[in-house]
Amino acid sequence: MKATIMTIRGKGLHVETYGSIENPALLYLHGGPGESCYDFSFHQGDRLGKDLFVVAIDQRGVCRSEAIEEGEPFGFQDLVEDCESLRRELGIDRWSVLGHSFGGFLALAYGSQYPDSIDSLIFECPTFDFTLTSKGLLKKTAGLFGKYNQPELQDKAMSLVDKELSPKEFTEIYMSLSDELKEHRMEIYTHNFDNPTDYYSTYTDEEWDTFYDRSDYHYQLLREEGIIFSNLLEKIKAIKLPMLLLTGEYDPVTCDEHIQTFQLDAVNGERVHFKQSGHTPHYEEANHFSEVVMRFINTNNLIKQR
Repeated sequence: MKATIMTIRGKGLHVETYGSIENPALLYLHGGPGESCYDFSFHQGDRLGKDLFVVAIDQRGVCRSEAIEEGEPFGFQDLVEDCESLRRELGIDRWSVLGHSFGGFLALAYGSQYPDSIDSLIFECPTFDFTLTSKGLLKKTAGLFGKYNQPELQDKAMSLVDKELSPKEFTEIYMSLSDELKEHRMEIYTHNFDNPTDYYSTYTDEEWDTFYDRSDYHYQLLREEGIIFSNLLEKIKAIKLPMLLLTGEYDPVTCDEHIQTFQLDAVNGERVHFKQSGHTPHYEEANHFSEVVMRFINTNNLIKQR
């Protein structure tokens, strides 16, 4: 693994690479907004780096990347332009793009704007619509309130699902309500806890606190701008690139409407379902995940070469 800070469009981005640049290239876009590529790299960097040139980044202003300063212009389009500028800076002709969660939203936007730079798109438990995702998350949260004997909160969560609210309101209500689960909150996202990420052999608690302060500001600015609350589902039908949708049996983020729209509208799409995963197959079923991603990329490379 090589990790460095690269100056992209005037800002320092944390960039990690795995494998040989002679291999097919894959860009990983993390979720959140603001989650970092750390856990993906921990579980998939070396696995996928055996046969690919994996590029994983902390997006602009996130964690180990340079902080966004107060008053500095920043918005969602900066994340799209950073992807394209990074590709050119690395000298990569075309690459595949794998986006997890919110990273799927970003990957779809990037693929829509720069299709000639991309070989294929892979979406791991993505959101393309924050309203639909927030409703799915509220339902899962309500179920956990029931599991942990908090009936009033369970009723409150379910009563909100059918409210007429803006995407931003849905998102912020979910964030606030899910905090009431305290130590059980990660059960919203994770089904299989048998393959944890080691966050503290590399960075201290104090360093992670600093990193997440940067990420919080990044997310705050994106919420204020509001583009992340757009519904991108309509963009799927316009994408001609090969696309792979990865879903988890216990994942509330990629709801049924996401899946149905993808299956109906994706011109060149397929789906793989992970039966032992929640929101993060890349570490809940790490070996299966790497096999699926490699098969998809290799298959499309063979088709392209014919």
